[in-house]
Amino acid sequence: MNLTLRAIALATSMAVSGGISAADTHAPHWGYDEAAKWGDLSGDFKVCKIGKEQSPIDIQTKATVKAKLAPIGFNYKAGAGEVVNNGHTIQVNLSDAGSAKLAAGDYQLLQFHFHTPSEEKVDGKNFPMVAHFVHKSAAGGLGVVGVMFKEGKENAALKAVFDAMPAKEGDKSALKAPLNAADVLPADKGYYAFKGSLTTPPCSESVAWQVMKQPVELSKAQIEAFRKLYKMNARPVQPMNGRKVQESS
Repeated sequence: MNLTLRAIALATSMAVSGGISAADTHAPHWGYDEAAKWGDLSGDFKVCKIGKEQSPIDIQTKATVKAKLAPIGFNYKAGAGEVVNNGHTIQVNLSDAGSAKLAAGDYQLLQFHFHTPSEEKVDGKNFPMVAHFVHKSAAGGLGVVGVMFKEGKENAALKAVFDAMPAKEGDKSALKAPLNAADVLPADKGYYAFKGSLTTPPCSESVAWQVMKQPVELSKAQIEAFRKLYKMNARPVQPMNGRKVQESS
């Protein structure tokens, strides 16, 4: 849907930051325990209430449309990273981290962050956690790649991130070594694709979503370390309103 310039600016800020920081005195406070009321907190957040293409969703595998989707062109590369506790999640801000070629074009990778449990469901079930990799195109479009996590062995690619998670809101910690987001991706690059929105206020739509079909592993200790900081930071699934989910073959 069309957004005002103010909403576009706010949406881009949200995509980069993963949420509005407590230091932003112009933004109303919001939390996950009141997710159903986000649309009433501010005029900037009204799409959370009236939008018809909201995220997250419950992906029903029996209802997906099998399609000849082009493989996602992951062109990530190692770069500097900063781990931030922004008051809503742990987020890894990346500089010069590469790009992904999605159906709508090339998108630069900006950051990734975590939710527990996974915001997206598959056949009505959550995974313990999910990472959302947020991208932006040259034209200002937003694209998100979701990677689900299941409990298993320690995730070596994310060890430095989990070791550096700041406990206090607003704190940040630079990673000691370059991080390549490609190391976090599953071996099987099959995915689900659908039209959606940001999963945090202002819930702006026209976001290109791709959720990887194969989960990757996190150890129980890694999951528990995140949950000590954020016990639950997942928006409930939203109505499909006639949308179709495409599934790569």
